[in-house]
Amino acid sequence: MTAFTHASGERPDGGRASADYNPAMYELLNAINDPAELRTLDRRELKQLADELRAFVLESVAQTGGHLSSNLGTVELTIALHTVFDTPEDRIVWDVGHQTYPHKILTGRRERMKTLRQLGGISGFPRRSESVYDTFGTAHSSTSISAALGMAVAARMRGEQRKCIAVIGDGAMSAGMAFEAMNNAGASEADLLVVLNDNEMSISQPVGALTNYLARLLSGRIYSSARRASEHILKRVPGFWELARRAEEHVKGMVTPSTLFEEFGFNYIGPIDGHDLDALIPTLANIKKLSGPQFLHVVTRKGQGYKLAEDDPIAYHGPGKFDPAEGIKKSGGGRPTYSQVFGDWLCEMAGVEPRLVAITPAMREGSGMVRYSEEFPERYFDVGIAEQHAVTFAAGLACEGLRPVVAIYSTFLQRGYDQLIHDVAIQNLPVLFALDRGGLVGGDGATHNGAFDFAFLRTVPNMTVMAPADEAECRRMLSTGLRLDGPSAVRYPRGAGPGAAPGAVEETLEHGRGELRREGRRVAILAFGAMLAPALAAGEALDATVANMRFVKPLDAALVERLANKHELIVTVEEHAVMGGAGSAVCEALAARGLEHRVLLLGLPDRFIDHGDAAKLLASVGLDARGIERAVRAALEAPAAALHEQP
Repeated sequence: MTAFTHASGERPDGGRASADYNPAMYELLNAINDPAELRTLDRRELKQLADELRAFVLESVAQTGGHLSSNLGTVELTIALHTVFDTPEDRIVWDVGHQTYPHKILTGRRERMKTLRQLGGISGFPRRSESVYDTFGTAHSSTSISAALGMAVAARMRGEQRKCIAVIGDGAMSAGMAFEAMNNAGASEADLLVVLNDNEMSISQPVGALTNYLARLLSGRIYSSARRASEHILKRVPGFWELARRAEEHVKGMVTPSTLFEEFGFNYIGPIDGHDLDALIPTLANIKKLSGPQFLHVVTRKGQGYKLAEDDPIAYHGPGKFDPAEGIKKSGGGRPTYSQVFGDWLCEMAGVEPRLVAITPAMREGSGMVRYSEEFPERYFDVGIAEQHAVTFAAGLACEGLRPVVAIYSTFLQRGYDQLIHDVAIQNLPVLFALDRGGLVGGDGATHNGAFDFAFLRTVPNMTVMAPADEAECRRMLSTGLRLDGPSAVRYPRGAGPGAAPGAVEETLEHGRGELRREGRRVAILAFGAMLAPALAAGEALDATVANMRFVKPLDAALVERLANKHELIVTVEEHAVMGGAGSAVCEALAARGLEHRVLLLGLPDRFIDHGDAAKLLASVGLDARGIERAVRAALEAPAAALHEQP
């Protein structure tokens, strides 16, 4: 096991060789089953606990996979928050929540960490149904301040004395929703603490003894009382209070980026070292005594204490299983993921299409855009965690003759839906949405499953919606969408495809046309996107006709009608919610032609699908080859009276 380094620079093993330090010996951690037990420990013991907790996080994630860098960075902050505040009576809302493994471990879920992100196991994000300490379910960015403010206002209305804390990262602070919430919080004067976990050094100046001392001073009651008294006196003298206020901001601003947050009505404190318990605990204790909106700026380091993650926090952001002593091994060979296929297409197409520009809402690595950002930096735009802005920004680019490609996860486009309709579709602008993570995503679970995009996209006029069955088709669809004179989306799954060889980047598809992949009898299976492979396997077992529909909108209605006239049962298969999805589009097409036909709709049921192995999850809802075959045989044996069926 790689040795750990404490915030002070001292090794937790007293300087012995790393082989001598056995992280399995969690002397203090094994005794902590509730945050109340933290409050019985002295400062020296809390520092030892931090070392043990960091080692446990690394060991756990290495065995299960999950988010690592962010969790190693929040160990001391988590300990300090649970030590100072009376949780769960005091509410902590963790933004995004991918940094809450230390929180889970300290709140009674240590033994269940071995089930993290697995089917039937605990979630990788906060979940209200999992623990009373998970006060708000999170997994998407920038919601914490709004939620914590709601809790603070509710406490005030009910006459309850509790503290409400939002822990938000500097990346999440780039989203408009965070600033909307801060604006509201400052005006409401609610008892709310916002903790900015600044782990990119994107705002702060270097943190040292002076700023830690200043933070303790500014959070103290003497300073706070003196400030209120001065305000009361100076406001009676015209112009003096404003002069004093600006002078205070100037003094603070010499060592802190306080002005912005002060303008929102918050009392800004910091920045302080987020790995120094001797700075964190007294400062939080002081803030706990203050009323009104408070803003604490802490600086942490992603991957803290594990050198490999410190040096490359992106690679260790969400690793699979690995050996901590050796680190993540770069995978060589193998099939490329759809994200990589998209990234390669983007670079190739940019070489032949000078109007192409690409936009991402802070998902460069996840969307496969690293190479493009390096080769075409002047045509690459990372707008931060700002999905609404990304969509309307693309619309503005399109208005001026460019061909914008918005690379965005399916669940993240949900956050820009109004802009898609109002700013792109109504004006029929040629914006291409490269929609990653369509369908079930595995370990991230319900918050990240792309289960609703067919439904919310196909109802929008002017939209073209495509779903590739393999990598080669994905490239052709992207090229098709880029050439259209209106908005389009290519929706592809997470992970690797079946391995189809890519064609030339200029290859396109005939708009709105599917294809027959197998001729059979009695049953016609209409497969959408990645469901073609299991549909073909089921088709072989059933001797059924199988069509690769390709387009969800415009649907190949002529192909649907032709197949309906030749088969007694139409089966639609999609890795998407059945309600409102591609199968519904098929039913609408049949009804529009006056055809009454037996239709079996196979897709995701009307519930949120939990986290776990993606293949097992698909099998659990009948979307593997055996499940499709089983459902079709049952439908053939069912009474012929039913027109539309869903298992």
